[in-house]
Amino acid sequence: MSVRQGLLALLAQQPMYGAQLRSEFEARTGGTWPLNVGQVYTTLARLERDGLVEEVGADDEGRISYRLTRTGRAEVAQWWLSPVDRETTPRDELVIKLALAVTVEGVDVHRVVQTQRTATLRHLQDLTRLKQRATTHRESAEGGDGNVDLAWLLVLENLIYSAEAEVRWLDHVEARLVREASRPRRAARTVPTADDEGLGPAGSSSAPHRTTTTTPRGAQ
Repeated sequence: MSVRQGLLALLAQQPMYGAQLRSEFEARTGGTWPLNVGQVYTTLARLERDGLVEEVGADDEGRISYRLTRTGRAEVAQWWLSPVDRETTPRDELVIKLALAVTVEGVDVHRVVQTQRTATLRHLQDLTRLKQRATTHRESAEGGDGNVDLAWLLVLENLIYSAEAEVRWLDHVEARLVREASRPRRAARTVPTADDEGLGPAGSSSAPHRTTTTTPRGAQ
């Protein structure tokens, strides 16, 4: 979620100051994407520069609140109706790690996969417990802001689905490694040597050939 768009969406409700925006953002996303106040105010400064927000004034404690301009409200309205851009592929450390592991000699790729699966399953269990608590709290709570609880549940469910997908992908990776290991090795390739060309000390062309064998990384 873009911090820029997130702050605009919050300001569409009412004017807020930086620390308030930070608190609201984290409350509605369950603290999954924590912000620092400096990041919030830097973003607000850019939004003001772009004509999307404007200062309302300072309160008794000197905190400056911001509100959306007409252009800012149009920006938020457009954001709600626009799909999230998936053209830019995010950098997933796990994908990069495994892509490199299968190309670097000496790496036990199976162990890398198994270690990650154990950690992901543990993370999935933690998320499931959090979801159970959040569901119980929402069902038993009287009053309060049910929409905030619903927002947190949606975030948790997204994380759970992502963790489940990661486990399935790791299973696929391990199965792929097994298939690659069972593939036949490439045939040996004969490379002529100086002796083969009759350039050896005795000028003989009957010297033994030097051979090299290239083995696919996944078959080792």
